[in-house]
Amino acid sequence: MTTAPATGRRLDIPGDIAQNAILPQSYGDEQGRTHPAYRWLRANLPLGRASLDGYDPLWLVTKLDDVKAVEKDAVLFNATANNPILTTRAGDDFIRSITGGTIRHLDGPPFMDPPEHTRIRAATGQWFRPRNVARFSEQVRRIARRYVQDLVDSGGECDVAQDFALRFPLHVIMSLFGVPVQDMPIWMKLTQEFFGVDDPDEQRTDIEASPDQAARQFQRTIEEFFDYFRTFTAQRRAEPRDDLMSAIANAQVDGEFLDDRYINSMYLSVATAGHDTTSSTITGAVLAMAGDPEQWTKVRARPALIPDLVEESVRWTSPVKHFMRTASADTTLRGVPISRGDRLMLSYPSANRDEEHFTDPDRFDVERSPNHHIGFGHGVHLCIGLHIAKLEMRILWEELLPRITGFELAGEPRPVESNFVASYKSLPIRFSTA
Repeated sequence: MTTAPATGRRLDIPGDIAQNAILPQSYGDEQGRTHPAYRWLRANLPLGRASLDGYDPLWLVTKLDDVKAVEKDAVLFNATANNPILTTRAGDDFIRSITGGTIRHLDGPPFMDPPEHTRIRAATGQWFRPRNVARFSEQVRRIARRYVQDLVDSGGECDVAQDFALRFPLHVIMSLFGVPVQDMPIWMKLTQEFFGVDDPDEQRTDIEASPDQAARQFQRTIEEFFDYFRTFTAQRRAEPRDDLMSAIANAQVDGEFLDDRYINSMYLSVATAGHDTTSSTITGAVLAMAGDPEQWTKVRARPALIPDLVEESVRWTSPVKHFMRTASADTTLRGVPISRGDRLMLSYPSANRDEEHFTDPDRFDVERSPNHHIGFGHGVHLCIGLHIAKLEMRILWEELLPRITGFELAGEPRPVESNFVASYKSLPIRFSTA
């Protein structure tokens, strides 16, 4: 993790590099702006200090080993002293204004540290174990077959983001929750607004333009999700079902039900990240294979590559772009002195293309081995839903494999402008069927 002291080393990231690596607008052009910036940083300044107008200063962590080292030590590098999601200074001030001074406005796992994080996650963690998740394989497969058939019936051309990749994982997560699939438009709207706070196309019309507009939209969307979930907890406690909502509603710590603030935040965290990250990964994989058709040809010839396709899709896409951590004490990282209270931005897209760990990292390779990416995070904050995501992606590719022989672009991809969780607003493709 550490090297020789950094005495005399220039640590400030050039302004244009910092903008391209950090600002939400840059993620509307990852290939042209974000990934080139991170390549430069890994080669020249793998741990640098960024100062951008409107944001608190931060250290940008770009190498896989350093990101893992920070994630591994949740005591030294905590998620609770500051916002674990990068927000403008004005946005953080707005959050403090509605919470009585704390930056925490959600009680979900990303906003906790041990021992609180450990207790809350343990209360629901059993449901997310691989053996339990596997029970829902046929349920997921039935949904996958429906969407694959819809894709085939679309006539060889569609917007794979809007018509397919966004809808299939959302249908799956709603099915696992046990909520009416007729509510899909509500969940779709709220999720896109939740993660698209910085994208002009996803901004709400009922919130005025202002320096804290993104934070206000984030909070408004949280409130509307909580309103939606409000009646379900009492129902699931009175009449539990074999679904995820019942598991969360009936979770207990020390013999007591979780407080509603934990329950609602867990609902929201799983509901949003549980489908948007998966849809991002599916869309990113289709885009990659449209650019390199040989990759899909390899998988069709060797279906045993499907699990590797899933892992490479997560590495390549890195749907979660960052989390923030705060140093709780003076320390060093890569030989650089880090002071207590300093903020660190962990870049997963950069770590997942670290040349020290991945050969030809900018190439999508379904045969990549080893592939020790951190697309699901690392340490105590490892994604609780990773086995759900892997299951539904594996099943989806299994169902697509005999039906689709190839993909190609049919128009310009339109990414969401977000430096947190980002997908594609649009990805027009043509495809051939077997």
